[in-house]
Amino acid sequence: MAKPSWEPEKVTAMRSRLLSWYEFSRRDLPWRRSAAPYAIWVSEIMLQQTRVAVVVERYKSFLARFPTLVSLALAPEQEVLALWSGLGYYRRARMLHKAAQFVADHRQGNLPATAEELRTLPGVGAYTAAAIASIAHGERVAVVDGNVERVLCRLAGWEAAGRNGGRAALRKKIDLLADQLVDPARPGDFNQALMELGATVCLPRNPQCLVCPLASDCATKGEHKTQPRPRMESREAAYALSVRTGRLAGASNREVLLEQRPGSAGVMPGMWELPALHEAVFPQQFLRMTLRHAIMHVNYYVRIRTVFEDDAEELLPAGGERRWVALSEAAGMALTGLARKVLTRAHLLPALPLDAIAPRRQTDVP
Repeated sequence: MAKPSWEPEKVTAMRSRLLSWYEFSRRDLPWRRSAAPYAIWVSEIMLQQTRVAVVVERYKSFLARFPTLVSLALAPEQEVLALWSGLGYYRRARMLHKAAQFVADHRQGNLPATAEELRTLPGVGAYTAAAIASIAHGERVAVVDGNVERVLCRLAGWEAAGRNGGRAALRKKIDLLADQLVDPARPGDFNQALMELGATVCLPRNPQCLVCPLASDCATKGEHKTQPRPRMESREAAYALSVRTGRLAGASNREVLLEQRPGSAGVMPGMWELPALHEAVFPQQFLRMTLRHAIMHVNYYVRIRTVFEDDAEELLPAGGERRWVALSEAAGMALTGLARKVLTRAHLLPALPLDAIAPRRQTDVP
């Protein structure tokens, strides 16, 4: 399919239509209410490979506890991981923490203002650096995430690169087109608008072309070959849920048995989880719940067994850093997402409320 022409007049018109659509249709997300570089940085790190609804749930509580970069830098890592629990990809939290410490120590707590300088920070790549620089500082630099890549490929009529090659060449074309299109006067809004279009209209499946502000310029109208997603693997797992009455007096003194992952673990080192069972098959009367938990490309089908304190030694493998933890303390610990999910469903931890994510109404536009 031929590449459409990108004359200056056409590009100007596309920018105008996209920005007008964004002003009317954008979702009211909490990080869009601030132009502070630190707040934008936190949101961009949280949004990597994580659904918006899940990030909304954590973003406010994270900033409430760590309102400034320096407060984040001074916090213990375990406390940072505790507030990150449920977002997954915990290396992001560790790198965010490490970068905050670097900025606090070497830049008086002030994030760099340009994309080039931002990329020198631990864990900050091209995408995050461009997002912060364009949204917070108005730098004319394009932001290309998976949603933007899909939008631009459809606009230009480019097929996704196959597994046998061509990825680097395609990405170069996408980056050049993104640089050409970004609005010089409102780069931050333009980048967010293009990402929003991919997230809500130009969807991977069933794109909403009838309401797309760029449909008249699109070479494919949503019809183009895409690289198939990798197949999800399925695995089974079984964990113990062991709760006892605490040694201290009081009605709300229950404790749960938790195990800390070793610092050498390749995934989620140092996080706290429910102990894995020695035997995954057990009598049905001990089944507390079943649930599915996805991590990257793996679907875990999990069975949770009720384990009484006297049976824990027999049913759990030897080794591991285990201890009984008061439920009031567990709520603030660096729990794995699965452990937090199980304890919440068992009504042992409070559920975090989900904020509403709604399109912005015309009357909300300043």
